[in-house]
Amino acid sequence: MMRIPEREIAERPSGYAGPNLSPVGLQLLPRSLADGVHALMANIPPKDNNGLIVGRDAALIVDAGITPEISRHIQQVAANLTDRPARYLVNTTYHGDHTFGNMAFPRDTVIVSSRLNKENMTDFAYEKQVRSGNMYGDEALFDSVTAWRTPDIVFDTFAEIDLGGRTVQLWHFGPGNGPGDTVVYVPDARAAWTGNLLCHAGIAHMLLQGGPEPYIATLRRMKETLPELATIVPGHGPMGDGHAAIDALIAYLERLHDEVVDRVQAGLTPEETMASSTDPWDEGLDPVLEAALATYRIPQDRARQAMLDLCRNLHRLNILATYRLYAGG
Repeated sequence: MMRIPEREIAERPSGYAGPNLSPVGLQLLPRSLADGVHALMANIPPKDNNGLIVGRDAALIVDAGITPEISRHIQQVAANLTDRPARYLVNTTYHGDHTFGNMAFPRDTVIVSSRLNKENMTDFAYEKQVRSGNMYGDEALFDSVTAWRTPDIVFDTFAEIDLGGRTVQLWHFGPGNGPGDTVVYVPDARAAWTGNLLCHAGIAHMLLQGGPEPYIATLRRMKETLPELATIVPGHGPMGDGHAAIDALIAYLERLHDEVVDRVQAGLTPEETMASSTDPWDEGLDPVLEAALATYRIPQDRARQAMLDLCRNLHRLNILATYRLYAGG
């Protein structure tokens, strides 16, 4: 049960609707976390967030966007915030919505990520196919994604980047949403960009490749390694309390593991397993998450319902992925 699947599950539950990651209408709104440390927040959740970290000599951008056009938007937002050159770009995951924009960065921008992320950036056509399921009619925008630029520098578990007077830490704590999830941590701001590994407490995560037990071990290492962590900027959705998010996700994964194992051993089908497992969103969204959604300038009733529907859909996908992992097919 600690086995890591070789690639992301492509199967989806009946009636599944995943996150809308189309860049149409996306604007990145800066939120200052400290002097020179900016969360670049999507105006419409759950579209992709980014980050900008500035030192005396250079700047670092977190994630590249889903298309070259969005990449150029990220770079323009960064240029409006600092005159320091964007010498570094970090990919928190290999997924195309975080990396397809790599191709639009200047060649002298050094792209950094975990070794496992780069090793998973090999099947360009498959990655486009999988991410097309999140484009909701805007798949033609992928025509501008003509190459998948991979990281220039990789690391195994830890790396540091000196921007001049500010050090940025890069961590790979283990598998989670994917095998190579990379966390970007700024110690002096007590803030981390967590990509797909960790979202605001109360949001369902996409358990695509790691399996519950490896994911739990990863999160425990993260909590132990970053005791001063305060704020997380996830790849999708609102910012949140880092340790609260870790604790909530561990509790979710532990229950997911136990319930799916019980049902696999009892001989239930995937559909029976989904129908009989606990739905953490049965009574709605967590009030703290609702308060975080209220910071977005969008119709709130629609935003809450969309997030609730998404969490329920992702939960069913997580049950299916765990079932396939444990049942062996």
